Order: sequence, then C-alpha cells, then structure tokens
Amino acid sequence: MNRNHVQRYIEAFEQLTPSTLQPLEDCFAERARFVDPFNDVRGKSSIRRVFEHMFAHCEDPRFGVEESLGDDTLVYLRWHFSFGKVASRRRVHGVSRVQFTPDGLVSEHYDYWDPASQLYEKLPVLGKLFRALRHRLTAPQGGDRDTNPPFSNTSKRNPT
Repeated sequence: MNRNHVQRYIEAFEQLTPSTLQPLEDCFAERARFVDPFNDVRGKSSIRRVFEHMFAHCEDPRFGVEESLGDDTLVYLRWHFSFGKVASRRRVHGVSRVQFTPDGLVSEHYDYWDPASQLYEKLPVLGKLFRALRHRLTAPQGGDRDTNPPFSNTSKRNPT
C-alpha cells in the first residue's frame, strides 16, 4: 500500500498558511469536489477560494490531523481546527472523508462536523437559542451518561 499521497495531503493541511495554499491546491484533481457545512464547491480554483476566505476571516487558523484510516483510494481523517487569539482560541473537531484518484489526487473531500454545538452555541445571542433547542431535543439521560464527549481532550473515558 502506497500512502504517500495521503501523507502529502495531511502535511498540506497541517502546514497551511496563506503562503502555502499552492501545495494544498496541488493535492486536488482538476474537478475535485470539496464539501463542508458552509461550502460545496467543485474545481481547484474554487477550493482554493474557500481557504483564502478562511484566512481572510479567521485569525491564525490551524489544522491538526489526529488519526487517519483507509487505503490508497479512500481515507477518513479525524482532525481539529483552531482559530482566534491565544486567550480566546476556539477549537472545532471533525472527520473528513477523502477520495483519491488512481494517480493520488483528491477527487472528493467531505467534512463532517457540528457547527451548532461547536460554533453557534458559543455566540452570545444565537448561542442561547441553540442551547435551548439542544436542551429541548436531548433525550433524558440515566446514570450511564458519558461525561467525556467524543473528541474531548480528556484521554480517560468512563467505562460503559
């Protein structure tokens, strides 16, 4: 199994800055598709604009890949994204499904993460509405509730 293209893609994200957008763009096939909760674009130049926009509107954005699972043609990446000033830095966790062409270029990248709980609930006015909605829709929990949610920074998990 040759996963050099997977490692190259991970490194492009982890080293991403406004001046290193080209190595990321070079990982994509010409008509690649990129989907996240805010964007659904096709083509290398459109994908690049997504990240140019991110750098224009997010302070000091950084990606870190925590885990990868897959083969030469399909990989799932568990990642975190952080942004903002040091004192008020925000962190978002998610998973990406990345499909590669036979020559090792990304043909599809789908991001899966929850903007409601990880972003919207943190906003002053909108957050109150989303927290109330989540509270109303959350099923009642018994004594076996996990106190360490998925993707928490805590390594100790409650036994089930």
